[in-house]
Amino acid sequence: MSSPVVIVAMAVDTVNDHAALAELAEVTGASVAYLQHGEPSLVAELSRLAAQGAARVRLVRLPAAGAAPARSWLRRVAAHWVREHPGTEVEVVASAVTGREAPLRSEAWEDVPGFRHHVLVCRGPRCSALDSAATTRALDAALNERGLGDDDVLITQTGCLFPCNHAPVVAVHPDDVWYGPVTESDAGAIVDEHLIAGHPVDRLRRPRIIAERTTS
Repeated sequence: MSSPVVIVAMAVDTVNDHAALAELAEVTGASVAYLQHGEPSLVAELSRLAAQGAARVRLVRLPAAGAAPARSWLRRVAAHWVREHPGTEVEVVASAVTGREAPLRSEAWEDVPGFRHHVLVCRGPRCSALDSAATTRALDAALNERGLGDDDVLITQTGCLFPCNHAPVVAVHPDDVWYGPVTESDAGAIVDEHLIAGHPVDRLRRPRIIAERTTS
């Protein structure tokens, strides 16, 4: 078979545009894979094409409007797959993946980080449509302005967190505090009042009812 082309979506919220990407792939004769938060994953799509007899696969990185991993992560994930499937060549347009790229694991990523708070920002379809990307950027900026990094507060963009009527939704752990809607103008209050001073922002807070455990 000829060398297939895979369009690789890089950003966490690109999966929300799956239908448009599928149309693009159909028109161009390519296929679509996701580096994060989407199916098929890049390694799954490479394995599918190799099983169909592809001796060489070309990867095209889809530019991301928002936050996305650096291009080096695309090469790193592709190289991980190449090391386990030496019979298939992979090219990230326009440079070959040799398999000698940095591995997925390293000593720097061994320990669970010691941050005080883990902030989850929903990037599901509704939250993304209501600009949770701007919420994420505003939280990042507020933390940076106050000299707080990942060792203090770790922000993670997630799939749907479910209380979609309150989009954009933000959850802060281990405090088990849920906020919504959280716009970019609310980021400073959450950082100053909650993450620094330790007092949840009541005007943004949403109650969470914990289901009782049932026993048989």
